[in-house]
Amino acid sequence: MSDRKRQRAPQLRAVQTRAAILRAAAEVFDEFGFSGASISKIMKRADVTQGGMYFHFGSKEELAYAVMVGQGDGLEFPEGEDGLQHLVDITLYLAEQLQHNPVLRAGVRLAVEQGEFGLRDDVAYQAWVLEFRQQLRFARSKGELQPDVDDHELAWVLVSSFTGAQLFSQASTGRADLPQRIASLWRYLLPAVATEDTRASLRLTLRPSGPSRPAEPAEPEQLV
Repeated sequence: MSDRKRQRAPQLRAVQTRAAILRAAAEVFDEFGFSGASISKIMKRADVTQGGMYFHFGSKEELAYAVMVGQGDGLEFPEGEDGLQHLVDITLYLAEQLQHNPVLRAGVRLAVEQGEFGLRDDVAYQAWVLEFRQQLRFARSKGELQPDVDDHELAWVLVSSFTGAQLFSQASTGRADLPQRIASLWRYLLPAVATEDTRASLRLTLRPSGPSRPAEPAEPEQLV
């Protein structure tokens, strides 16, 4: 084995170990919350030693923060042309991911529970504001937004509204109805922000995806 390969092997193992710890931590935080989670539970789930754990993360608080700010890691947003429809699709995709994706679920839960580990940090929320605002800027350039819409303010409203909707849905149905809740949010919001022609062309459902579910043209959902 060459010296370069010998050097890369430990680095690769370290990257894999860190990823395994973060995945296990997300699963444990998702199940038990910050207070109910423990380093021992995470170590057991990740199948790592105490030394391996503390080489990467010095405390449960540090690990929780990493999961919280990395909540969007690994997500594969729907394909499509940038703009308002793509933003709608992203929010519906996130609603579906929150039903089963432990990394996203844990990150969202920890953002709400962060006071339990001594934080008041909006970095995770601001990341979504930035993501949404980017699509709104494309929508603006395509003439899809009404003239008086402020894209930054609207992105903030969307993140705030999505956060509230997912918390309400979690409490009432375990997020089983979250995609429908987000579709309803858009149904009432769009008349205030989108042009009439744009509203007529938008759909509030995700297109099917995957090799066994070929995408088919969808009828636009009537808005207002």
